[in-house]
Amino acid sequence: MIIKEKFIWNNGEEIVVEHGKVARQADGSVWVQQGGTILIATVVAGRKSNPLLGFLPLTVDYREHFAAAGKIPGGFFKRDGKPNEYEILTSRLVDRALRPMFADGFTSEVQVLITMYSTDKEVMADSLACFAASCALMTSDIPFPQPVSAVRVIKIGDEFIVNPKQQLLEKAELDLIVAGTKESVVMVEGEMLEVSEETMLEAIKFAHKAISEMCEFQEKLREKAGKPTREFEKLSDNEELYNKVKSLVAEEISEVVKQHLPKKERRNRFDEIKEKLWQEFEDVELSEEERFLIETYFNKIKKDIVRKYVLEERTRIDGRKLDEVRPISIEVGLLPGPHGSALFTRGETQSLTTVTLGTKMDEQLIDYATEEGSKRFMLQYNFPPFSTGETKPLRGPSRREIGHGNLAERAIKNLIPKDNNHTIRVVSDILESNGSSSMATVCAASLALMDAGVRIKSGVSGIAMGLIVEEDKFAVLSDILGDEDHLGDMDFKVAGTKDGLTACQMDIKITGISFDILQKAVEQSKAGRLHILNKMNEVISEPRKELAPHAPKIVKIQIPSDKIGLVIGPGGKTIQELQKQTDTVITIEQDEDKAFANISGFDKDAIENAKKTLKAMVEPVEPGQIYDAKVVAIKDRGAIMELAPNKTAWLHISEISHDRVNNISDYLEVGKTYKVIVVSVDKQTNSVKVSIKSLLPKNESKPKVIRKSYNPKK
Repeated sequence: MIIKEKFIWNNGEEIVVEHGKVARQADGSVWVQQGGTILIATVVAGRKSNPLLGFLPLTVDYREHFAAAGKIPGGFFKRDGKPNEYEILTSRLVDRALRPMFADGFTSEVQVLITMYSTDKEVMADSLACFAASCALMTSDIPFPQPVSAVRVIKIGDEFIVNPKQQLLEKAELDLIVAGTKESVVMVEGEMLEVSEETMLEAIKFAHKAISEMCEFQEKLREKAGKPTREFEKLSDNEELYNKVKSLVAEEISEVVKQHLPKKERRNRFDEIKEKLWQEFEDVELSEEERFLIETYFNKIKKDIVRKYVLEERTRIDGRKLDEVRPISIEVGLLPGPHGSALFTRGETQSLTTVTLGTKMDEQLIDYATEEGSKRFMLQYNFPPFSTGETKPLRGPSRREIGHGNLAERAIKNLIPKDNNHTIRVVSDILESNGSSSMATVCAASLALMDAGVRIKSGVSGIAMGLIVEEDKFAVLSDILGDEDHLGDMDFKVAGTKDGLTACQMDIKITGISFDILQKAVEQSKAGRLHILNKMNEVISEPRKELAPHAPKIVKIQIPSDKIGLVIGPGGKTIQELQKQTDTVITIEQDEDKAFANISGFDKDAIENAKKTLKAMVEPVEPGQIYDAKVVAIKDRGAIMELAPNKTAWLHISEISHDRVNNISDYLEVGKTYKVIVVSVDKQTNSVKVSIKSLLPKNESKPKVIRKSYNPKK
């Protein structure tokens, strides 16, 4: 039986959800359509559960078929391949919203697949993906107690808009994806143009109203299409065993927590306590279930003790106050090879970040189903295993690394001037990690860009906030440690300048938090973020005046659109010859009715020569203009002079010298360059006449050869 329901937005637009139409062998499936965008979301959970696994093996994959946009994939194989970064980032958004919502103790393998089969240019599929996945779960028997949904919210002027049309994004000063349940928010991610903390909170509240309505819709869908929730195997609590473990370890764990040890030493002490615990059971025959429970109870007791200590003592496990930021040290310009570099260390988290400047030829090409073009600013994040004292094989960037790099990129990209001509690649290597390496990346990237001389608008800092909630008590933690992230209830990352926020990411590990607590976290984050920014400004507060000497220099000049063919020449011959002669790279780009030439190279004189030649090629020749003209051919009564590629003039024998010239070859040499002035232009025949002697002093009769200030052949 096909069940078809419609969700109507306040503006009259509708989302159609159909169950029973497709993918009927999945545990849950829906066909979701808004406008011309169609998603199919499916969910399947394994029938066997392993209570001893200790976690939920959830996989979420979002994919976009090229056929959805009427396109054929590029490359040799011509088929949809591995997920691109956009698909990975969308998968992460959905995963982070769904994961906290599954029933406690459910450990069956779960696979959620959301596939875009059709798209239009107005409805963005990423804002529908979480809604579609949750709807699929509502139609299944998988233990997923309450629905979730996500929407995109933007702000244009004084107006907030939920799930806007694609073209409105360019005008937005705020762009957030917000996910939540009917009662609370569970995930936020997005970018902003230096907006206030109050504006961000307003946007989240506005988005949550729409999320609540979508969750109510899903509850009705479950009533019509849902199945009875399946039973699954859960471990029973062993109160006697729990009490025994607690009696053996609680006191020693409490002592370690109170000593405020560094991460490695604290971890070693906990490992010693655990080893002593197992020694107590050496002579006891334990079942596999009991061994699992002992490990589980040890971790639970440690977590409870740490949380209780923070809530009651208002002190952190490293001795800091709740709102205190760890010590910060900063170095810039420490690497001579890259064009900019910074080493940012905050506590036991450290990022070494480099900036490399390139030309238009270095832009990253984008070829997705729903997007194509190029990218001029790239920020990449690497998390090598030694940063946490571990050994792991290197297998390319993980989803986490891609997500952290994207967050840092969004925090900075809008502060790069629009007229920036360089392609910029920023790479952050995390050399040490104990909490919030993505926000360390934001700080280090901002510093390295300034060190490189990139005209970034302002310094950008970031901070990660944590939370511990127990009944009516809560503690908001500034600049969280890795342990506080693991043992806490929230990871809220905020980045921005002195004037406002530029990016944020929030994950809630419980079913949600109140807006009062969220507001407290946002207010506390501002003080911490500005403290970090002040530390950064003490080292470097504005971009260096000059680029690194070995960085490519770029000049951008406008050229008439109808002269593009002239500059490029037949088969690209003209522009290639000019690049060869001047040792530069020249690229042509069009922006609506305007055309530009980007001239890049490592020598200022070379770039200036190329610029001068290009202008000579495209600008009309007028009497009185002076050129460095090359002799192309010598004739009986004069010489043909090249003013610029494909632009020649006639030099009459009488215009060579103040003296009488009998043999032109005594004065001029083919291939050499001489300074000439235009004396006349015939507009009808396009013939140009030039003179050398008009530029010569009366006492000089022989023209001088013009030596180019830059000659790559020498």
